Amino acid sequence: MEQIHIKPEHIAYKGRLFEVVEQEQPNGKIYEKARRAPGVRLIIFDSSSERVLLTREWRQELQGWDYRLPGGKVFDTLEEYDAFRNSDRDIEIVAAEKAQAEALEEAGIDVCGLRLEGVSRLGATVEWDLYLFEAAEFGNAAGGQRLEEGEVIEANNWFALDEVEQMIMAGVMQEDRVAMLLLRWINKKQEVSNEI
Repeated sequence: MEQIHIKPEHIAYKGRLFEVVEQEQPNGKIYEKARRAPGVRLIIFDSSSERVLLTREWRQELQGWDYRLPGGKVFDTLEEYDAFRNSDRDIEIVAAEKAQAEALEEAGIDVCGLRLEGVSRLGATVEWDLYLFEAAEFGNAAGGQRLEEGEVIEANNWFALDEVEQMIMAGVMQEDRVAMLLLRWINKKQEVSNEI
C-alpha cells in the first residue's frame, strides 16, 4: 500500500485557547483546522433514586441560565495542552482526574470509580474532543462547591431520567453535543432497566 506523506503542521495563529493549524497535503493544497484542548463532562447518577445531577449555570454566551453536566476544560491553556501532547501521559487518565476536580469545584461532590462513557469529536476541521465519564460512587464534599471567580453555578438539581430527556428535547439543555451524549446514555440506562 502506498504511503501518504503529509508535511509537518504549521501553527498559523495561536491564542490562549485556540490555534489554527495548517498542513500542506501531497497535492499542494493547504488543509486548515482549529484546535482547542479537550473538555470533560461528568454524569453523576444516583441509582437509588434514578436521578441525574445537572448544574444550573449562568452562561455569558447565552446571556441566560443553562442546565449542564459538571465539567470544564482538561487543560486551561494551549501551552498546558502542548506540554501534555509532548508527554507520554494517557489523555483518558488526565481527563478523569479533571472530571473529579470539576465535580468538586462545580457541584461540591467527591466522585470516584469513573468510567469513560464516550468521546465526542467535532470533525475534521475543528479538533476539540469532549470526554464524558460516569461516576460509580459519589458523596457530598466537606465545604461544598469551590467555584472559580466569575462562575455562577447552582448545584443541587437532581432530575429523573425522563425529566432530563424532556429537558433535552425541549432545548432546556443548550450545550447540544453534551445533550446528545447524555441522551444516548439515558437510552442505554433505560434499555438495561427494561431487560431486568
